[in-house]
Amino acid sequence: MLQVGKKSPDFDMPSTKDMKGLKENVRLSDYKGKFLILFFYPLDFTFVCPTEIKAFNDRYDEFKKAGAEIIAVSTDSVYSHRAWINTPEDKNGLGSLKFPLASDITKDVSRDFGVLIEEKGIALRGLFIIDPEGNLQYQVVHALNIGRSVDETLRVLEAIKTGGLCGADWKPGQKPLQV
Repeated sequence: MLQVGKKSPDFDMPSTKDMKGLKENVRLSDYKGKFLILFFYPLDFTFVCPTEIKAFNDRYDEFKKAGAEIIAVSTDSVYSHRAWINTPEDKNGLGSLKFPLASDITKDVSRDFGVLIEEKGIALRGLFIIDPEGNLQYQVVHALNIGRSVDETLRVLEAIKTGGLCGADWKPGQKPLQV
């Protein structure tokens, strides 16, 4: 059962890391020693999804500086992902990305992370932070119509990295609670 504080489910998914050949998968083991922001979205070529993906892409360097990598996942194929990335932004495309889109076409990874809507074959908006040892440290799942906050994800990542007690509204740079 998926639970914060336990090992993350393993995964191995086709991805857009190799945009030309689409032959480079992403695996949990690829990110050992780094934090990983793994977020699921419902479908390519939709409306809320590109706002999230572009927002994470715009702030990618902040995640990288914090020692984290990002993977976005949907149940679409890598071919759909590539077409979406290659579609101009004014036509609802993404443009180039600094992180890969992964294809959970088998729906196994979405199921393992507890975000699969079985009857629709798509994922809820689940976001997970996995630590450098492969342990799940954070999870949040949103309804399909609500995007995630990049600011909150960065805040939580930095809070996790302190290893301390970070109260409500704690912000990076502040000291953890002292007990």
